[in-house]
Amino acid sequence: MAQRDIRSFDFQLSRMIGEEMGIEMVDAELVKEGPGRYLRIYVDKEGGFTLDDCDKFHRAIQPKLDDVEYDFLEVSSPGIDRPLKTERDFDRAIGQEVEVRFYKPIDEQKAYQGTLSGYDDETVKLLTVSGEKTFARRDAAQIKPIIHFEDDEEDEGVGKQ
Repeated sequence: MAQRDIRSFDFQLSRMIGEEMGIEMVDAELVKEGPGRYLRIYVDKEGGFTLDDCDKFHRAIQPKLDDVEYDFLEVSSPGIDRPLKTERDFDRAIGQEVEVRFYKPIDEQKAYQGTLSGYDDETVKLLTVSGEKTFARRDAAQIKPIIHFEDDEEDEGVGKQ
């Protein structure tokens, strides 16, 4: 059988395999890096994704990839700051701080930060320090959650005299 490119990757089959395992297939990409082509499949799971989950999904999906031309298969979590793409992503992010980056500046800004207050197929609404802003989703290059890390220095005794 002749190998083909990422267009031959069966997203539906991959999603079904993941669903049977309680795993959500978030995205897939085929990229050329150095001497090889990497097929990266991003997956997630309610409550967190473990290395065991990764191994099980990798073993289940690899035999189904005979049609796709790749040198390396990577299965990983998209990370806590993964871009919002699906309705489920947006639902989880309602009330959370996000950053919207645009293809072109809007009101002389390439990005806005605020609390995601609503969305639909056409728009995304942010509650910003200057009030609620509504943007066309087609103008957004990327929408990602903002992750805040706590400063644990005081808890660890650093800087105490």
